[in-house]
Amino acid sequence: MNITRENIDELNAVLKVEISKPDYEDKVETILKDYRKKANIKGFRPGMVPIGLVKKMYGKAVQIDEINKLVTESIRKYLSDEKIEILGDPLPKLDENEKTDFDIESDFTFSFELGLTPAVELKLSKKNKVTLHEIIIDEKMKNDYLNNYTRRFGELKQADSTEDKDVIKGKIEAVDDEGNSLPGGPVTDETSLGIDIIKDDDIKKQFIGKALNDTIDFDIRKAFPNDTEIAGILRMKKEEIENINGNFRFTINSISRFYPAEVGKELFDKIYGEGIVGNEEEFMKKLEEEIAMNLKRESDFKLMMDIKALALEKTDLQLPEEFLKKWLLRVHENTTRDQIDTEFDNFRKDLKWQLIRNKVARENEVKISEEELLKEAENITRYQFQQYGLFYVTDEHITNYAKETLKREEDAKRIADKILEEKVILLMKDLPKIENKSVTVDEFNKLFE
Repeated sequence: MNITRENIDELNAVLKVEISKPDYEDKVETILKDYRKKANIKGFRPGMVPIGLVKKMYGKAVQIDEINKLVTESIRKYLSDEKIEILGDPLPKLDENEKTDFDIESDFTFSFELGLTPAVELKLSKKNKVTLHEIIIDEKMKNDYLNNYTRRFGELKQADSTEDKDVIKGKIEAVDDEGNSLPGGPVTDETSLGIDIIKDDDIKKQFIGKALNDTIDFDIRKAFPNDTEIAGILRMKKEEIENINGNFRFTINSISRFYPAEVGKELFDKIYGEGIVGNEEEFMKKLEEEIAMNLKRESDFKLMMDIKALALEKTDLQLPEEFLKKWLLRVHENTTRDQIDTEFDNFRKDLKWQLIRNKVARENEVKISEEELLKEAENITRYQFQQYGLFYVTDEHITNYAKETLKREEDAKRIADKILEEKVILLMKDLPKIENKSVTVDEFNKLFE
């Protein structure tokens, strides 16, 4: 066997793999003899099938399979031994390899295109500036957080008469122009609707100030122009209500009103766990800490994006683009060349960043330990629980949940990539000059427009 490399330019090369019969024939013979022992062919006892028949039936397929394995492993070893870094995978040159005739030839030459990984030179210095936007905590933000908690832990209570934001339950039925029940018309004995979702203002007023057992006749299409809403109220499938219109009567048998939770010890215990927060002053301090933590996460994310953008801007990195497009087309069989061309800018940017990130990680010997993986998985889990207001979940529960997450290969890789990214960014933060700037939340949001 012989492997040679021809460099087309700095980013492209062709690999030629020459395979002769002695390279694979012993392996093929061994496999065919094993086939003979196991073959179950009508007319022959097990193990007594003539080897010539086995070769006729399976010889060519086994030969091709073993040659493919040999070529694949030889290329992998060659690239490793020669320390050649490539992008994507070696691509068979179909125009040359398709000429191969396994029925006639015993020696073969296979050609493969290689996309070579370019040298990466990161050019960031204190001459370059990046802004860390520190978001100012204002009263509106604190009030929004407070309102969110009071609503999240609020409850529905029964009321005697209806107001504009109540939810009512009862019976709904079709009626004629005189207000009589429409024979054969839709009837739902138990349904509910929110008064505030009624679209017609005049009809909405009819529903306000009503008591239990009161009835309201209304045009259902004026009140709810959306078929999905009508289907939900009538407890029917959307396709079943296409021709439904006219007047309906709603008979109220339940009125529910939402009451936000009161700010006090009961609310504090529900949010943070019993006894953690003792009074409103401590609660507001805890609330500000939570806001500050979330805002820091937003600021750090923007800084990370800006450092990545600066690194990409200041790093002159050429790629074997034509090779990569052909490789993407081969990998994604259902994708067209036009789609590849359209989406290639994003792919190019992601790949360049990956090369820069990996260089920084390699040069600084960045490692990720099992402990770091678990800690990050726990942080993600804790944040997810907090999003649902579950601040009192035990550390043991969070750890067990995080361990289950890491058992899923895709999730574990995503978390490892996040840690690697953060470590690299942390190293790169020392390269440019970081300037702090206080901004309002509106000013910060405009940075993403």
